[in-house]
Amino acid sequence: MDNSNKYDADDFRNLEPWRIFRIMAEFVDGFESMARVDSGVSVFGSARTPPGDRYYRMAVELGRELTLEGYTVITGGGPGIMEAANKGAREANGVSIGLNIDLPFEQKPNPFIGKLLNFRYFFCRKVMFSKYSQAIVAFPGGLGTMDELFEHLTLVQTRKIPPMAVILVGGDFWKGMLEWVEKTMLGWKYINPEDRELYVLADTVGDVMKTLNRLSPPKSR
Repeated sequence: MDNSNKYDADDFRNLEPWRIFRIMAEFVDGFESMARVDSGVSVFGSARTPPGDRYYRMAVELGRELTLEGYTVITGGGPGIMEAANKGAREANGVSIGLNIDLPFEQKPNPFIGKLLNFRYFFCRKVMFSKYSQAIVAFPGGLGTMDELFEHLTLVQTRKIPPMAVILVGGDFWKGMLEWVEKTMLGWKYINPEDRELYVLADTVGDVMKTLNRLSPPKSR
């Protein structure tokens, strides 16, 4: 019996054309759900930051302040820093957004999200961050935080998206990386001196808000 044309359900290559429709659906659902988002600020940071951590407490405070100032809080929808920012927005009676990603571990939606969107594909999710945010605030985090941060820095550097404030919270965490950027990336001439102006370092919520109000004030003002 000739099985050469038999469909192999385990062969992922046979599923690729159909995957396009799921990708399209994620984009359509995202665009429709986010269309009315105004003055969005995306807050990135580790899903592993516990509630007792000082950066968790700072993210709660930031979520409150952003809401009171007229910004819309956007997070990755999970625990840790994301939960904290959504929690702060909830405490200020704001409706924040969680762009959750399906993962086999860590990433379960937190209970403080006002509007939840679920994604299977990281790249679809990151388009929503970049399209509907006018600023990025990055708390200490791991590989996911670095991925989101450097993608947005690259998009701004290459002018694929409009300029936006990118604020790094916590000098004790970011100092080593920024020194490496200065000494190695710039020293080897892989970036230009002006690329260092793509980000701002902040150590307090007050510093974050001052930078936002200076570089990316709410559109409703």
